[in-house]
Amino acid sequence: MALRWMELLLLQTLLVGIAAWLWGPWAGLAGALLATWLWMLWDNWQAQRLHHWLVRGDMTVQPRVRGVWSLLATYMRRSARSREQAVVAAEQRVQDILAALQASPNGLVLMDAEGHIEWCNHMAERHFGFDAERDIQQTIGNLVRDPAFSGYWASQDFSQPVLMAGRESSPSRPVMLSVHIYPYGDGRHLLLARDITALEQAEAMRRDFVANVSHEIRTPLTVLVGFVETLQTLNLSPQEHKHYLSLMAQQAGRMQNLVQDLLTLSRLEGSPLPGYSEWVPVASMLSQCTVEAQALSKLLTKGAAGHVISFPQPGAPGMDWDIAGAQAELISAFSNLISNALRYTPAGGTVQVRWDVLPDGGARFSVQDSGPGIDPAHIGRLTERFYRIDRSRSRDTGGTGLGLAIVKHALQRHGVKLEIHSQLGAGAVFSAVFPAHRLRDAQRVHALPEALPK
Repeated sequence: MALRWMELLLLQTLLVGIAAWLWGPWAGLAGALLATWLWMLWDNWQAQRLHHWLVRGDMTVQPRVRGVWSLLATYMRRSARSREQAVVAAEQRVQDILAALQASPNGLVLMDAEGHIEWCNHMAERHFGFDAERDIQQTIGNLVRDPAFSGYWASQDFSQPVLMAGRESSPSRPVMLSVHIYPYGDGRHLLLARDITALEQAEAMRRDFVANVSHEIRTPLTVLVGFVETLQTLNLSPQEHKHYLSLMAQQAGRMQNLVQDLLTLSRLEGSPLPGYSEWVPVASMLSQCTVEAQALSKLLTKGAAGHVISFPQPGAPGMDWDIAGAQAELISAFSNLISNALRYTPAGGTVQVRWDVLPDGGARFSVQDSGPGIDPAHIGRLTERFYRIDRSRSRDTGGTGLGLAIVKHALQRHGVKLEIHSQLGAGAVFSAVFPAHRLRDAQRVHALPEALPK
């Protein structure tokens, strides 16, 4: 402000001096008035230029003004630049937040107080079938017609989430969503949708598992309790005592086998994957399986014509090979496949065990039986825990319903593929296909175990 007054005084002094010198003292007063008007015109013109510059909003070029107006233009330009930078930074932060929300694995929808959609991410589009451009400002209740959600939105009680089917849900592939609405700001709402399909399936599997285990244990336990009460209350002969004790031992053994299989499954799921530090000879494993198979065949046939069981002969191709992995798990898988074939093959039937070398350097362990065969509709579920095609027949054979589940887990841990081929009335073939990197020729080892894949 002082600079402006100095400009006015200098102009007045100059014009007063010139006018007084040329036309006398009274002319000096007129010169002072003229200087004031000229300064005001000049000052107003600069102010107008500054005003037009501000109206145009072009801060890249500063207007040509002088004096205090130039300083003012400089301050305004700096202030405008600071505001622009702050706006750009704020917009960038908003874009970063939106990008983070877009990357969220959960569906997110922002709504106003009336439920109009203001923004949604890609996962919400997938969950509900939204279109981010088309459905902006649409009411959420008009787009999500699920009865459970409609009641949830109408009640305005958002203390708990609501469960509903996702847009992509189908009978063969259900999709379950957990939808929770959170009020925020001035009456606005944030909708959070989580895909809990895997959790629901895991919970269903847990419930089925507990129910199956309870059922499998309750049946022999009921028999045991009944026999104990019989022995306690009735006056039985020594032969009857022996018979009932034999039946009790049979049921106790059934429960023991079930618990043992459950512990085996738990150990397989909780232990580290087998590496390449332990090599198991194929010949010794098949030799052990031969002894176990012959003993089981005698037990199952009970003196009748036994099974015709064939194993690979020593010296056959691949019999001198080793398998990298856990010996107990591999023997368990092989034994379960053989015992499963024996249990479902009638007396006098055949069970053929093979070990074949494949062209790619791998090998196939297979067990073929002459049993009743399996309907292909059941093959996809055979490795599920406690899944049985015929429950009454499974009880007769003494199986726990966990054998093939153990086989699947043990083989998967070794990177081995389980194949099942069967037709009703034509027997079944269960095969374990070993990759080449899990095998080596014991007679000619070309690489140290440390050099093999870890």
